[in-house]
Amino acid sequence: MAAGKTSSHFAACALLLAAIVTGGSCAYAQSDDAFFKGKTITIVVGTTAGGGYDTYARMISRHMPRYLEGTPTIIVSNMPGAGSNIAANYIYNVARKDGTMIGAYFAGSPLEPLIGNTPVQHDPRKSQFLGSAHNDVYVCMGRKDVPVATLQDAQQKEMILASQHSSTTSDFPLILNEIFKTKFKLVMGYPGSREAGLSIEKNETQGACGFAWPSISVTNPGWFAPNGPMRVIVQTHPTGHAGLNAEGVPNAYNMATNPDDKAMLDVFFSQMIFGRPYVLPPEVPAARVAMMRKAFMATLKDPELLSEAKRSNLEVDPVSGEEVQALIEKVYAAPPAIIARIKKALAAY
Repeated sequence: MAAGKTSSHFAACALLLAAIVTGGSCAYAQSDDAFFKGKTITIVVGTTAGGGYDTYARMISRHMPRYLEGTPTIIVSNMPGAGSNIAANYIYNVARKDGTMIGAYFAGSPLEPLIGNTPVQHDPRKSQFLGSAHNDVYVCMGRKDVPVATLQDAQQKEMILASQHSSTTSDFPLILNEIFKTKFKLVMGYPGSREAGLSIEKNETQGACGFAWPSISVTNPGWFAPNGPMRVIVQTHPTGHAGLNAEGVPNAYNMATNPDDKAMLDVFFSQMIFGRPYVLPPEVPAARVAMMRKAFMATLKDPELLSEAKRSNLEVDPVSGEEVQALIEKVYAAPPAIIARIKKALAAY
């Protein structure tokens, strides 16, 4: 062994011995505290650019580095398709397993393996959730020049909705069709909320279900102005949005009276609570997951982020990774008969 290497070897051993004696550690250079120094973290958003999920991810990317030791760079990459399940499959199977790749998905993606009909290669029970940026409220909305102003109207008259496969914009109207016998007709194939919105503006379609109110009311504020072209038909959420509740906008959950219908909505609407989930692969070390969960929640309570969110009219109501993980386990333990009915409804297209 060369003299330089011998000297380095003895020095390392001396540090190790000192760490053992003092109860410390000589492995700080490889510890989670220093892991992210000089690294780049990528948030893979399962939607197209410009929509609500993308907007939240870019805001988080600007503020989260301050809460991670080493102050890494965080960038955002878009990987739309299959209701965010392309991105979910990528994070679960392909992405780096060291915490430098984070998935940001549609709320329905974690439920797809349980109630969906799209083949997927990810298991949300094994994925590790950092948390959710917001407890979202989804709505059905339509053009004012269409003679469907209420859910009762939709039971009598067909309404053409912009949609995409295996997403909230397909799943929500299909569930309403099952429970309330509405006549929503879906036009599939729009890659994201932005494109679906443009189809409504161009009158290719007449409205949409499964849009997040906190996002669509910000990205398209003119739609819902007193003289705007759009109206909210119904909310699809366990409790509804405070502002919409105050305006008297009805909630589909409250309109369901049959116990089996309620149980079905309890499972399906659970995704609202983890409305904007952020996910790590299963193999990321537990200590690093805990550190990143702490940083994620601190980011979403950061005064600078909250100030930016307020300026942009974005609502922030974080749900911890532990809470999301527990809810996933609860939902996946739902009665088989309820799951079978949901799957049947979603298979209508």
